[in-house]
Amino acid sequence: MPLVQLKDVNIHYRIEGDGPPLVLLHGMGSNSLSWRNQLEQLKSEFTVIAWDAPGYGESSDPAQQITKFEELAEILKQFLDALGFNWVYLLGHSMGSVLALHFYSKYPDMLKALILADGTRGGASGDPEINKNKLMRRLSSIEKLTPQEIAKQRSRELLSEHSTIATQEEAETIYSQIRPAGYLASAYSLYHADFTPFLSTVKVPTLVICGELDQVTPLAESTIIHQGIEGSELAIVPQAGHLSYLEDPATFNKLVSGFIDKLTYKTMKKGV
Repeated sequence: MPLVQLKDVNIHYRIEGDGPPLVLLHGMGSNSLSWRNQLEQLKSEFTVIAWDAPGYGESSDPAQQITKFEELAEILKQFLDALGFNWVYLLGHSMGSVLALHFYSKYPDMLKALILADGTRGGASGDPEINKNKLMRRLSSIEKLTPQEIAKQRSRELLSEHSTIATQEEAETIYSQIRPAGYLASAYSLYHADFTPFLSTVKVPTLVICGELDQVTPLAESTIIHQGIEGSELAIVPQAGHLSYLEDPATFNKLVSGFIDKLTYKTMKKGV
């Protein structure tokens, strides 16, 4: 599998297709394997790139512990520069949605569109005590539980009751690959983040997607994000949980391709 050597970390990624670049950012505890349905089903329309964030999957651990999205955004910029992309469509899931927002805040000219799936504004957007307790629970779990135990626990929270046994097993397999460096980077970055004030400054076309039964970042959170970004669209994946793209890839992928196709049509129309 392809690997990009950056200054302080090696980034592994999966790539399929030959079209406009669509970059996929996974969530906390996940990795590029979770995007297999998107890589396979969207490759006829896009060059689909799914990275393993630092400390995840087959990417190396960062030289120093990451604690904020600023650091992840800089690594993502180095990664996209190394691949030679001047612009991309950027899709982030959960933690990846916060990274996508932060990347846009620093490099707005690099994005043609944002897609925020089962997203969050960050832990600091809510009650401080709840945010602190969530961080403590995450730090405790990575210290005391095995990756397999975390995976079993997490998969129950991330999937709806309608998910198939095969999807549940796939989620457990993916999440059992977590490592402390990546998990801690996610935990601390989410703890520090609050993108509520930034939402009104987003001027790029944005699609907000949420699983109807998401219990991790519920529809109410996606609605706040949608209402905060002027002109954004909100789409719901019926009967899906937090891992909406894994539970119902057909519906999810149709939403993604339809959104970008619509943008392309509008651009072509303006050029006529």
